[in-house]
Amino acid sequence: MLDDEFNQQRAKLLRELAEQADPFIKKRLLNLAQRYEPKSGQYQLASTVLNRRDNVDR
Repeated sequence: MLDDEFNQQRAKLLRELAEQADPFIKKRLLNLAQRYEPKSGQYQLASTVLNRRDNVDR
């Protein structure tokens, strides 16, 4: 639970820093902030890809 809270706070901090940065650094900070977001979206994407592969085999 603490890891989730830390990750959320870190992502928020990175987004706040990105607002003040130049365009190149902003892009990098926003990409880094995405890495601290919950992984549930990646799981859903992976399951979608796996389901598509199952349909191809049929």
